[in-house]
Amino acid sequence: MLKHIIAAAALLASTVALAAGPNIPLERAPVDIRDTESLQRGFKLFQNYCLACHQMQYQRYARSFRDLDIPEELGMEYLMFTGERVGDHITNAMDPADAAEWFGDAIPDLTNVARVRGPNWIYTFLKSFYKDDSRPFGVDNDVFPMVGMPHVLQELQGVPYKAYETRLVDGQPTEVYVGIRTDGSGELSEEEYNRAVADLVNYLVYAGEPYRLESERLGVKVLIFLAIFFVLAYLLKKEYWKDVK
Repeated sequence: MLKHIIAAAALLASTVALAAGPNIPLERAPVDIRDTESLQRGFKLFQNYCLACHQMQYQRYARSFRDLDIPEELGMEYLMFTGERVGDHITNAMDPADAAEWFGDAIPDLTNVARVRGPNWIYTFLKSFYKDDSRPFGVDNDVFPMVGMPHVLQELQGVPYKAYETRLVDGQPTEVYVGIRTDGSGELSEEEYNRAVADLVNYLVYAGEPYRLESERLGVKVLIFLAIFFVLAYLLKKEYWKDVK
């Protein structure tokens, strides 16, 4: 009986550990939704590299164009690829049943992914792919092991691989993991790739709360109004009470 209890406890512990995911330190994503140029670049990256599989079915093209200062004519020409109308949601033509068969599970919508996962998780995830020929798409991910998707930004980053160095550990030469490196075949340098990932994450953060931009602009106006109202109220109070001893 005791053996069964111990085995069950061990199984439960391993299940919880697997569900929690690997203990990978997350990098801080340089997010600034007031940076319109970054949001525009991130939107372009999403449309070119993510939309083929992932939708944003709660975000409309028109809203993105308006918030990101993109003229509708340019947006329709360069950022809409499947004949949608500008008022449509950002969706693709992939059949969910086919997607589940090809990738092993339903493909998540990314409208709210930044609110669910957090920008730091997404930023680190997109920088943590590495080559693994044993996987169906030839890559795995340190943040999301056994990931069921290709590294869609590989042409920008190059082929990433886990790098090791020989170091002395307790007086013995030992292969030590030093991080993920690339083979240099990508279109972007490491700094440029990190900036591109930051732009994409920035756009995903915006898409999760598109009203946040308006809220911040409105908040500034409200604070200015309250400051002016306070001054007027204070002067009025002094005028009414100046003769009161």
